[in-house]
Amino acid sequence: MKPKVIVIGGPTATGKTALSIELAKRIQGEIVSADSMLIYRGMDIGTAKPTEEEKEGIPHYMIDIVNPDERFSVADYKKGAIRAIKEILAKGKTPIVVGGTGLYIDTLIYGIDYPDIEIDLDYRKSLEERAEKEGLSKLYEEAKHIDPEAMQKISENDQKRICRVLELYQATKKTKTELEKESRKKGVPYNYHVFAIEMEREKLYERINLRVDLMLQAGLLEEVEGIWKTYQTFPTAMQGLGYKEVVEYLEQKISKEEMIEKIKMETRRYAKRQMTWFKKNRQTIWLDGFADKEVNIARILEEIA
Repeated sequence: MKPKVIVIGGPTATGKTALSIELAKRIQGEIVSADSMLIYRGMDIGTAKPTEEEKEGIPHYMIDIVNPDERFSVADYKKGAIRAIKEILAKGKTPIVVGGTGLYIDTLIYGIDYPDIEIDLDYRKSLEERAEKEGLSKLYEEAKHIDPEAMQKISENDQKRICRVLELYQATKKTKTELEKESRKKGVPYNYHVFAIEMEREKLYERINLRVDLMLQAGLLEEVEGIWKTYQTFPTAMQGLGYKEVVEYLEQKISKEEMIEKIKMETRRYAKRQMTWFKKNRQTIWLDGFADKEVNIARILEEIA
């Protein structure tokens, strides 16, 4: 029998962290993050990274593992997450994968592997230069022409993932979608029980707006300025939601009011894309984000029994 692994996904600001920590306390669980921004050290406020107090003593993996200027691929995530899952199971505990990065979760539950291709730094640099000169929309359309299926799940503003689609094709002459289909044939070593939290859209948007206000009060501007001073530039990680908008403000491209509204708007759009992504996973069991935690925990325990 395959070991059980619980997955809790869903859009940002739906309460995944609080639910997963409470569940972990009940079932001797430990948490593996599936959030593409929590991997970065020093990026705490804008990523809503759980504090030590919020963790309540529950071990968390795949958080604070690379610096903001380091490259971190989906393949890197999968290797680290599988290593963490094995470590947790070896302790006789239950792994709980938690996060809103659907691509990270899919690599685990569908057994997707990406080849260890050697990165062509010259090609990557040329893509970055083209995005700057010609506009990211041009690269998006090229990637869409090469791999329309993959691009259905990628935002027009997500430079990192747009470039990745182009890089994979340039290096392997196969599309990202083809590579994923080939790797899925190997199967998965664990029995993944996939849950996701959903909320009525308008109420979720209210929570997102409030969260952005609280992040700014907690010192988001100072956090971004600190990274700028440390690295003398804005590394790849700063393309993340909530960071790139502050960068625009610091570079005096937009006003503070425009920055705040832009963060809220882009976060709402991101939440909508996350919901669409998780809805495509047919095995997902949906939990009500406004239900009492006890109700959702009971539902999870019933499903995994």
